[in-house]
Amino acid sequence: MARNPQSAIRNTGFWHEMALVGRIARAHGIRGQVIVNLETDFPEERFQPGAELFVERAGRVEPLTITTVRFQGERPVIGLRGVETMNDAEALAGHELRVPVDRLAALPDGVFYRHDLIGCRVATTRGETIGIVSDVEGTMSGSRLVVEGPDGEVLIPLAAEICTTIDPASKRIVIDPPDGLIDANARRG
Repeated sequence: MARNPQSAIRNTGFWHEMALVGRIARAHGIRGQVIVNLETDFPEERFQPGAELFVERAGRVEPLTITTVRFQGERPVIGLRGVETMNDAEALAGHELRVPVDRLAALPDGVFYRHDLIGCRVATTRGETIGIVSDVEGTMSGSRLVVEGPDGEVLIPLAAEICTTIDPASKRIVIDPPDGLIDANARRG
């Protein structure tokens, strides 16, 4: 049975299946534009006039269509259909911008989307459990996994020589950390 895409968008459960691409930082100017903090390595492709993004407000997932885009430094300043005033824009501050995962571009082998890695179990090549990936920090050129372990967070560089197996389908990452890496990168709280 096919699902109506519009009804799926109204379902907040669908929200958690979407990929995070940015967060609205604040209003910009008096004409309803907003500044976006990026959560994508492909801002020029994602943020362009006509692109559709989604926000969750008051328990509903709402589509937003980009009308204008310009970049201020590395952050996009975007106009959105129906967001006409500074008050409209301020009401969006702090909201996440997401897209359905089927709208993401295919990536080359060995490159992963952030949402593919979150939730993966991390263990060493010797079978020692490190924890579960809760976040990915950094950019495409230098990322690290934030792993929630039994004693707090551990930061693990997302580098081929350390992360020897990355299998998002099985939610599994195997690492071969150099001596001392785990203890040196632990954030104990």
